[in-house]
Amino acid sequence: MLRLLDRLEEVIITLLIGLATVIIFVAVVHRYSLSGIVGIFNFAREHEIAWLAEPAKQSFLSLRQINLVWAQEVCIYLFVWMAKFGAAYGVRTGIHVGVDVLINTLDEKKRNAIILFGLLCGALFTGIIATLGANFVNHMAHTTATAVDVDIPMWIIYLAIPLGSSLMCFRFLQVAWAFWRTGELPHHDHSHVDGMDDAEPAKGA
Repeated sequence: MLRLLDRLEEVIITLLIGLATVIIFVAVVHRYSLSGIVGIFNFAREHEIAWLAEPAKQSFLSLRQINLVWAQEVCIYLFVWMAKFGAAYGVRTGIHVGVDVLINTLDEKKRNAIILFGLLCGALFTGIIATLGANFVNHMAHTTATAVDVDIPMWIIYLAIPLGSSLMCFRFLQVAWAFWRTGELPHHDHSHVDGMDDAEPAKGA
């Protein structure tokens, strides 16, 4: 069950990043294409190149019909969702930044107690945020508020708060339980590349 949750978490983050990247790319290409076509049209008109001016004009009119005003707003919402689920992923994999210089100078018993206390505080905080977020979403669901550029109810967008915070709370509890049993914290190896564990070194290296 936990493996399924881990995989679902990773898939959601990957899809959000991929979708936001595609939307941003298309919006940027669209914007610069319009600017480029305007430049070509002005050049053709100034130099009286009719065979170039007319296609440029038609291309501009056709391309302008594609409405991508909503792209920026949608990407902001996608990054909000990605940040909430990414934070939970960070807790699970140990990639969050932490200052532990002073903690590491303590004896093992005190160090473990402080770390466990910190993890439980993280669980408490994110649990409170999840509860408040759920109440807020419930309130928003009884309104007609929608996003500015896209016709999406705002309660769906704000749903990232209770869902992401609940998952993050669970991850804090998961890490705290594992630390209490084993005394080990998740550690992210920046030199590790997925899929390269069993790769054989190149011959002649």
